[in-house]
Amino acid sequence: MTAHGKIIFHIDMNCFYASVEQAYDPRLKGKALAIAGNPKERRGILVTCSYEARAKGVYTTMSVWEAKRKCPELILMAPNFERYRHASQAMFAILRTYTDLVEPVSIDEGYMDVTEIVHGKEAIELAESIQRRILNELDLPCSIGIAPNKFLAKTASDMKKPMGITILRKRDVSKMLWHLPVIEMHGVGESTAKKLEEIGIHTIGNLANIEEHRIKTILGKNGLRLKNRANGIDRREVDPNAIYDTKSIGNSMTFPIDLMEFSELENAIQKLSEKVAKRLDAKNLAGHTVSIMIRDTDWHNSSRSKTVSNAIYKKEEIAELAVALMKNNWDGSPVRLMGVTVSNVIDKKETAEQLSIFTFEKYVKEEPVLKIVEELQRKFGKDIITKGIKDVKKTTYESQTSFSKDFLDDHKK
Repeated sequence: MTAHGKIIFHIDMNCFYASVEQAYDPRLKGKALAIAGNPKERRGILVTCSYEARAKGVYTTMSVWEAKRKCPELILMAPNFERYRHASQAMFAILRTYTDLVEPVSIDEGYMDVTEIVHGKEAIELAESIQRRILNELDLPCSIGIAPNKFLAKTASDMKKPMGITILRKRDVSKMLWHLPVIEMHGVGESTAKKLEEIGIHTIGNLANIEEHRIKTILGKNGLRLKNRANGIDRREVDPNAIYDTKSIGNSMTFPIDLMEFSELENAIQKLSEKVAKRLDAKNLAGHTVSIMIRDTDWHNSSRSKTVSNAIYKKEEIAELAVALMKNNWDGSPVRLMGVTVSNVIDKKETAEQLSIFTFEKYVKEEPVLKIVEELQRKFGKDIITKGIKDVKKTTYESQTSFSKDFLDDHKK
């Protein structure tokens, strides 16, 4: 990295779900542990597993029965997403004590732009300090990649796990990356890798050196973007607000056995709609389009969508549209995976229900209450009170600073 170049960190939590469970219950430390969507179902899938489990040949997406065959002593647990979200918020709260330029990417990874707060070798010292803090305060391991841009920082964080700190400079790209298979490059999935291999691109180096017009013909603008990244070029900024630029919210579910009955599919839609509604609520979003995605037993995908004039966000509204789409378009084939997505999302504040003569009366009656709610939110923050919901515990990022210190104590009682 040059003296005037950017310094970007990519923080990647190691085996996050399993690590959180081990922090919560220290008796699990050092043991082969896996988190499975349905640990009691033999054909259930592993969501993640500890490094001790990986040493026994167990890996993410492996079926429960195969994992138990390879590692009979494997401890299987169902996921506790509330616990993971709590730990994630605490981790990001720690990062924000160093800089506001923090961009969460998912529950267990994010970027930091530390260009203005460190210089040269100070970057390594800062990374070590952050890594120690997260370990000491939350009992959670992480790896950190240091680079002049986001792509190289993410690539670097993958190079040494667990608890690694890796620097990847642009000048080192040809030596450290070009010999690797193109499928190992971030941003290249199986479908893209197959298209690239069809034109003789097998390594990241091949991609870096292909003519621009040729790659653009095959992959369009994304091809040029991938060629740039293969050369260590990535001009994306670390954007703290990027997580709010959501275009859609969706959830999918892979079933341990093929579903054949409409009642089973309807039940799955209800569960997925509830998850989507909760995520929309968490981001204060609503959407105009509901889509379903169906994957049959032969792994063929099909999707259908419906767009409505009034943006929706409630579970019942989402499920009603999704069930109708399923009823009108399902041909009775066995279903292995189903997804529900709400897209064309906007902030709830921008939603405007078309008032009928019936709803108008309801709003007139509620107006005094709404004014009180708005006043409370103005004084104490929008999360201080939520209309129509009881016993909901909300944890803001601001409150996580104190949580960092108490995370382990709370969970080890």
